[in-house]
Amino acid sequence: MESSLRSKVVLVTGASSGIGRATALALSHEGAIVVAAGRRAERLQTLVEEAPGEMVAMELDVTEPESVDQVVSAVVARFGRLDALVNNAGLMLAGMILNADTDEWVRMVETNLLGSMRVAHAALPHLIESHGSYVQVSSTSGRISSAGAAAYSATKFGITAFAESFRQEATPYGVRTIVVEPGFVATELVNHTTDPVMREAADRIGESMRTLQPEDIAAAVVYALGQPDHVAVNEILVRPTDQLH
Repeated sequence: MESSLRSKVVLVTGASSGIGRATALALSHEGAIVVAAGRRAERLQTLVEEAPGEMVAMELDVTEPESVDQVVSAVVARFGRLDALVNNAGLMLAGMILNADTDEWVRMVETNLLGSMRVAHAALPHLIESHGSYVQVSSTSGRISSAGAAAYSATKFGITAFAESFRQEATPYGVRTIVVEPGFVATELVNHTTDPVMREAADRIGESMRTLQPEDIAAAVVYALGQPDHVAVNEILVRPTDQLH
């Protein structure tokens, strides 16, 4: 049976690695037209070369409003529409509050929260036109905060709250909102952390369980987007079987 995602135009942010990369490939396998967006142009080009279907790369910095507007406009100019947004770009800079580098807090707020909000804002008029779907990749840290992840959790609580408001505002226009909340996933995310103690702690956590793989989260995104138009899977929480919190 032909996939319901075939020929749908999907913008995936943070597509150069991890969950974004896996999601872009999974959507391409389903026949979607994928716009893989991110900051690392060489990695994006490699991704495009691996894709089984139509995929284009676009450089995007979600912390720059002009970059966001240019990419969303370029997608619509090239393909005539935008059927779905997968808002995935983000970073995690773990650290205790007492000795935190607050510049790292600003970076996370700019990327994880404001960056995602900017892309959703720019995409919404086009999603209304297509009766499309907005997927926001959040985190279990957007449900349960923990020591060492205060600022990261704050950004994820924040973007989950934003997505709920988005859902209430966009639903009357026939736009679906999907929040995906992964637990511990084996990606480069923890590599951004500059605090060596927190890096070591993250490594220990990863070694203590069978972690999720980016493809596991990509499968959840494909599942939610592939539902009939009258079905909105508003929230998917995915943890490793071994993860307690």
